[in-house]
Amino acid sequence: MKIEKNKLVFGGILAVVVIFLISYSFIALGNDEDDAENLKQTLVPELEQEQEDYTSKLDAINDLKEVRETNAPSIYDESLLDSLGYYDPENAIKEKERIVDSIYRLGKIDYKENRYRNAAPKIKAKPIPPKKDSIVPEVDPNIEAKELGLEHQLFFASNPLKNEQSTNIKTDNQIYVAVDGNQTVKADFRLRMRLNKDAIINNRLIPKNTPVFGFISFQPNRVLIEIENIQNTPVNLTAFDYEDGSEGIYVENSFRADARREIVEDVVNDINIGGVPQVSGIKQLFQRSNRNVKATIVNNYKLILKQE
Repeated sequence: MKIEKNKLVFGGILAVVVIFLISYSFIALGNDEDDAENLKQTLVPELEQEQEDYTSKLDAINDLKEVRETNAPSIYDESLLDSLGYYDPENAIKEKERIVDSIYRLGKIDYKENRYRNAAPKIKAKPIPPKKDSIVPEVDPNIEAKELGLEHQLFFASNPLKNEQSTNIKTDNQIYVAVDGNQTVKADFRLRMRLNKDAIINNRLIPKNTPVFGFISFQPNRVLIEIENIQNTPVNLTAFDYEDGSEGIYVENSFRADARREIVEDVVNDINIGGVPQVSGIKQLFQRSNRNVKATIVNNYKLILKQE
């Protein structure tokens, strides 16, 4: 049985391809193993000379070699490096110019006659006496030592008192308060209020909702409020209406007639006519009318406290 020629050729080509693939795979796998071994452990060169053993310390000390510091060589010429270590290609020229300039400044060489010339003697400048100040009076140098000692004792023994008024006492220019509850007040009555915001009074922080008390006085259609103390801190504050900005609280009343009566009362106080009983009765009537003046302040009525 004869084998066809085409089959032989095809079989030969297939065998060659298979052999090539097998050989290539062996080569590739062998290189990978070598690379893995190289990565796992770095080869260390073997010591060419073993450490010498000495029989005595003297031999070891004598055999010591001086260890000198070795620096990496510079990529630039050392003659081209300036004093700071910076590279300058004209460093040599500049160094020569510097030396020549220093020689010229000294002026001790005469280049024409090739000899040194004598340096000119230095002339010392005479000290100029300071001018006397005509404004500052001259002090008599003949002051006795006892007077100086007494002045020193008085100076160090002095203990001046601190001026309390000179210290800076800080208080807010405007302190916002509100009436705490509906209150009906008369002259010299106490009005209860509370702070709407934190305030600084005499360098002291007073928190919000702190109670504030003021004392009442009357003017026509106005209720005046004076505050003399907040949280045991003496103050001198006056209440101003938050709405119209005027002093006191606006109220509608007939206090103009009452004020007129109060003026008449002051006049009657000075009247003392014997045998006229009507005067004392009128006086008592005026006093009762003044005491009966009252005003009702509603809750949360806003006020502004300012220093007088």
